[in-house]
Amino acid sequence: MQNEYLKHQKWMNHALKLAQVAGDAGEVPVGAVVIDPSGNLIGEGENRKERDKDPTAHAEVIAIRSAAQSLQSWRLDQCSLYVTLEPCPMCAGAIVHARLATLVYGVDDTKTGAIRTVINIPSSPASNHRLQVVGGILESACRQQLQDWFTTRRHQHK
Repeated sequence: MQNEYLKHQKWMNHALKLAQVAGDAGEVPVGAVVIDPSGNLIGEGENRKERDKDPTAHAEVIAIRSAAQSLQSWRLDQCSLYVTLEPCPMCAGAIVHARLATLVYGVDDTKTGAIRTVINIPSSPASNHRLQVVGGILESACRQQLQDWFTTRRHQHK
C-alpha cells in the first residue's frame, strides 16, 4: 500500500509541474500524465485552451491523445491517468472511451467534477466501462496551486 501511495505521489508531482507550466502561460493550471502498466510515462499534457484556441485542449485530453499515439492504440485499458483536478464531463467521457484502468486525481472540482463530486460519469448507466478511481493524492498542493493562480488572476483584473 505504501509503495502504491509513493507511486501516486511521484506521478502527481509530475502532473503538478505540468500544471505550473500551464499556469505560467495564462492557462488554468491543470496537468495530466498517462502511465503504462510497466510504470513508464507514455503521455502528458497541460491545459492549452487559451494558447491553442481549442475548447477541447484540456490536460487530460492532450495526455490521452499523446498516450494513444505512443501505443498506436486508442485502448488504454492497462494504463493510469494522473490529473491534478477532478475531470470535467468532457474529460470523464474521454477517460471512459479510452478504457483507462485507473484515474488518480488531486483535488475535487465542486463546480464541474464529473467523477464523483457533482456527477459520476464512470459509474453512470450510460458508461460502458468501469475504472478504479483514487482521489485526494497531493490534494493540498493541487488545491493551493489552483487557489494561488485564481487569486493572482483576480488581482490582475481589478
